[in-house]
Amino acid sequence: MIHHDCVDCLAAQHTHDISRLGGKDKARAALAKCTERFDGVECLVPAHSKSPRSRISAGLLMFRRRKNKLEVLLAHPGGPFHVHKDDGAWTIPKGEVAPGEDLLMRAQIEFEEEVGFRPKTVRDYIELGSIIQKGGKTVHGWAFEGDLPESFQPKSNLFEMEWPPHSGKRKQFPEIDRAEFFTEAIARQKLKPTQVPFLDRLRAAID
Repeated sequence: MIHHDCVDCLAAQHTHDISRLGGKDKARAALAKCTERFDGVECLVPAHSKSPRSRISAGLLMFRRRKNKLEVLLAHPGGPFHVHKDDGAWTIPKGEVAPGEDLLMRAQIEFEEEVGFRPKTVRDYIELGSIIQKGGKTVHGWAFEGDLPESFQPKSNLFEMEWPPHSGKRKQFPEIDRAEFFTEAIARQKLKPTQVPFLDRLRAAID
């Protein structure tokens, strides 16, 4: 699973060492430039990453209907830099696509690896097209109707980074620390602004 699309993560992308950027201010600036894979906290390439600088991602948007209201499943990025981020920080479960790889198949794999759940009875995937995130990453999306078991707890892949900064210590964090259903109205607040068109397209497809 290659979730964390770090765009412009500078040398940290290859060294996994933010301290080499030269001080806290520069490190923060570099992190701020990383807009994919959940705003680039994973400026540190996961061990399973196929393409550290892939410009294409694919993901799935699970939806359900409760009390005549549309609800969608969103994922909250893990790691210390996202702990206090909420509105505008959530994302559809997604990950990087290797050259020549089937987009929908990668989206399905990423959903399972990030959420910890494999949909088994999907009848149709609704193509939602693509969007371009702030860092220039193209994200392709599909939607499907489904639900999670009542006792479900997300179980995501892990990534590793130096933490605390400049400590020389490495720590693992989940790529996704929360996965929750939100009503359409609330999801529009939670979702990264560049991904909101996926909700518009889903609504148009099911109305």
